[in-house]
Amino acid sequence: MRPWRGRVPDGFERVAALIVRAVTPEDHAQWLPLWQGYNAFYGRSGATALPDDITGATWSRFFDDAEPMHCLVAEQNGRLLGLAHYLFHRSMIAIEPVCYLQDLFTVPQARGQGVGRALIAAVEDGARAAHASRLYWHTHETNVTAQALYDRLAEKSGFIVYRKLF
Repeated sequence: MRPWRGRVPDGFERVAALIVRAVTPEDHAQWLPLWQGYNAFYGRSGATALPDDITGATWSRFFDDAEPMHCLVAEQNGRLLGLAHYLFHRSMIAIEPVCYLQDLFTVPQARGQGVGRALIAAVEDGARAAHASRLYWHTHETNVTAQALYDRLAEKSGFIVYRKLF
């Protein structure tokens, strides 16, 4: 994992450097509010919140070796400041796997401090280690704060996403 260097967010003491690492079962109590914050950002809270069984299945998949899903967390002084969920999948145009960064979230107090950048760099390291042919992610068109970071780290593909929900 790449070391992170940056300013400590307000409200956090400088005791330890930011650590980006794989999530552990012991992280559940701190991971859950991050996951709920991510979902709330995209309108999935209250009456539209994800059912508990989906959250439970997502959590358990991170610890199942048969699953291609992974979770990294950014920790400082024992507090989780962010998460990155990613997975590997096959592609029709490459032999190597493709890495999809599905979820990226940083606590509001830590935004703009390099946490998201560190998480993306760690996912990139994981994708390279897995010999992935590429890493990609999406964001909502209104998420201009994230786009300011993404525009510095990667290129826009030019593709528009269409979907059908079932």
